[in-house]
This record gives sequence, structure tokens and C-alpha cells, in this order.
Amino acid sequence: MKRTSLITIAMASLLAVTACGTSQKDRALSGAGIGAGAGAVGGALVGHPVEGALLGGAAGGATGAFTSPNSVNLGRPAWR
Repeated sequence: MKRTSLITIAMASLLAVTACGTSQKDRALSGAGIGAGAGAVGGALVGHPVEGALLGGAAGGATGAFTSPNSVNLGRPAWR
């Protein structure tokens, strides 16, 4: 139960900052961070958190870099 709650909180936190930013760099950075977090959680479930984080970060960064602010724009990133 405790692990499920932790995973739920982590996923909710990641979704709160999904694809923030209007520039390609901002979207790539936030996508990579979100992907790495989600990949680490998914990888931990199968016993490989580092590999999951690497794959998730790469996929998230690529997704963020290849989207436009017109298709995905949730506002200004938290770090600005």
C-alpha cells in the first residue's frame, strides 16, 4: 500500500509539469525530466530503475523537442 501511494504521488507530480514551456528547449528539458521520472518508476517495478530512467528521459526529451507550443502548451515552466 505504501509503495502504491508513493507511485501515485510521483506520477501526479510529474503530470503537473508535463511539457511546460513555449520554446523547443524548455519542452525538451521538461519532457526529459518527466520521462526520466516515469521511466525510473516503471523500471523500478521490473528491477531496472536506471535503465528505465535513461530510456524514459530519452523518449521524453525527444517528444518534447518534436512538439510545438500549439500542440502542447501548459504554460510557463516552473524554473522560469
